[in-house]
Amino acid sequence: MTYTLENELCRVQVQAHGAELSSFIRKDLDNLEYIWEADPAVWGRHAPVLFPIVGRLPHDTYTHQGQQYRLTQHGFARDQEFALLRQTAAELVLELRATDATRALFPFEFSLVVSYRLAGPQLTVGWEVHNLGTAELLFSIGAHPAFRCPLQAGEVFEDYEFVFDHPVTAVQHLLKGGLLTGETEPLLDQQTTLPLSYQLFERDALVLKHFDFTHVTLRSRRSGRTVRLRFDGFPYLGLWTKGEGAQFVCIEPWHGIAGSVGDTGELADKEGILALEPGQEFATSYSITVE
Repeated sequence: MTYTLENELCRVQVQAHGAELSSFIRKDLDNLEYIWEADPAVWGRHAPVLFPIVGRLPHDTYTHQGQQYRLTQHGFARDQEFALLRQTAAELVLELRATDATRALFPFEFSLVVSYRLAGPQLTVGWEVHNLGTAELLFSIGAHPAFRCPLQAGEVFEDYEFVFDHPVTAVQHLLKGGLLTGETEPLLDQQTTLPLSYQLFERDALVLKHFDFTHVTLRSRRSGRTVRLRFDGFPYLGLWTKGEGAQFVCIEPWHGIAGSVGDTGELADKEGILALEPGQEFATSYSITVE
């Protein structure tokens, strides 16, 4: 099932499968599409919702209350069918609740509500996680939107850059086999821009922690077209593309992060895990503006 939001400037499509954003078009810019097409020969997703973990676990397993569970990279929400709660021309709200299938992987009672609200050229993506059980709920949640790069004919990947909202000094936290190694490398030194190249991602995603900026803009130096993400309050960020020749780049704000080499395996000990008491809820949002 595909749902559509539309206004005078933009048209957005969201799939019930994974509550996944699959299209974001500027109608007044020759119907310019900003979301990656999900070519399965390269990377077959558009913008998956990462829940109940972000990233990979060592051996794809974790332990909770003495029981071991298997959970693959980024969790299962991206592969589940969400139910429609409500829809208007400008708003869509979808929900996933725990099932016997999810309990086999993740022994918690939860409701995950994903909302999309379109206003002009800005789409706000909201998440609510509700603890419906009688025990503490442990989880992470993250975004993984992939944007076409280049956006227009005649451009190449290297015509693009990330633009930050102020000069940034940051290190990248290195990954090996999808797990954090504990090592870092310098990435930004009082810079407001980071030019794109495939070499930048040779060692997997660029992972940043506890940064002090709230916006990242993907900008074409040639056409001036931009995609701006705002993500106040998110402690982690991933920047990623699949590899040489991939025609997309991801800007990924996260509440959670990949596991580390040498982790204990206990879910409660995992970096970035959030905890909700019974009856509590967690709510956050980020926005995408296309220009």
